[in-house]
Amino acid sequence: MSGRSEQIAATICEAILAHRLVPGAKLGERELAEIFEVSRIVVRQALIRLSEDGLVTVERNRGAFVAKPSLAEAVEVFETLTIVEQGVIAQLGNRPRTSLLTELRGNVERQKAALANGNEQLAGEFGLEFHDLLVALTRNRVAIELHAQLKRRARLLEALYRCDFDHCQLCDEHERLVALIDRKQWTRAQQLMDEHYRLVARGYRIDDEALLMQPLHLALGKPMKTPIAAVRKKGNGKHAQRITGGEA
Repeated sequence: MSGRSEQIAATICEAILAHRLVPGAKLGERELAEIFEVSRIVVRQALIRLSEDGLVTVERNRGAFVAKPSLAEAVEVFETLTIVEQGVIAQLGNRPRTSLLTELRGNVERQKAALANGNEQLAGEFGLEFHDLLVALTRNRVAIELHAQLKRRARLLEALYRCDFDHCQLCDEHERLVALIDRKQWTRAQQLMDEHYRLVARGYRIDDEALLMQPLHLALGKPMKTPIAAVRKKGNGKHAQRITGGEA
C-alpha cells in the first residue's frame, strides 16, 4: 500500500475512534478522493486496509461503510483480547521482572491520580495504556500488532454502545494483577485477566439514541474541496459553466 493510502487510512481510523465517523456511515470512494485530492485507487487501498482491521465493511455493489459490530461480535473481541493477554502473562516469567513491575506500577499510580482528581476519562486512557504496556513487554512483534488491531476494534465499540465503566474497580484489578505477577502466581493472574475483561464487556450498553451523522469532510477534519467537475468554456473563454458529477 502506498504512503498516501496509509495516511488516508490513518485519518479515517482516527475519525472513527474519535466518534466523528459513526458506525454505518457511508465512505464513498469518489467523495473521499475529492476530499484528499487523490485517485479512487488510492482511496480503495486505504479502505481495504481498514476492512482488514475490522473498522470498515466493504459490500459488493454498495461500497464501503464504517463497521457496525453486533453485541455478539463485541463479546468475541473481548474473548480474543483475554486469550492474547493470558498468553502474554504466561510469557512474563521469562522476562526481567524489576523493570516490568516498575512500568506497570507507574501506570497504576497515574490511574489512581487521575481518579483522585475526578478525571475518569484520563484514568480510562491510562487503563488502556496498562494493557499496551503489558503486551509490549513480551517484545513479540506479532503479538503487539494483533493486540493493537483488537484494541482498535474495541475502541470502535465505544462509538456504537454507551460505556458505563467502574474505573475504580478496573484500576484496582490492574493493581492486583501487578501483585500477582510479582508473586509469580501466573494462573491466578490469568484468571483475574478473564474476570477483568468480563467486567469491561459488562460496561457496554446498547445505545438507542440517534447518532449524529456529520458531513464526511467535517468528520475527517478537512475543508470542503471543489467537487470533481468538468469546466465547459463559452465564447472567448471569459465565462465558464461548472458541471458537477454525481456520487458513485
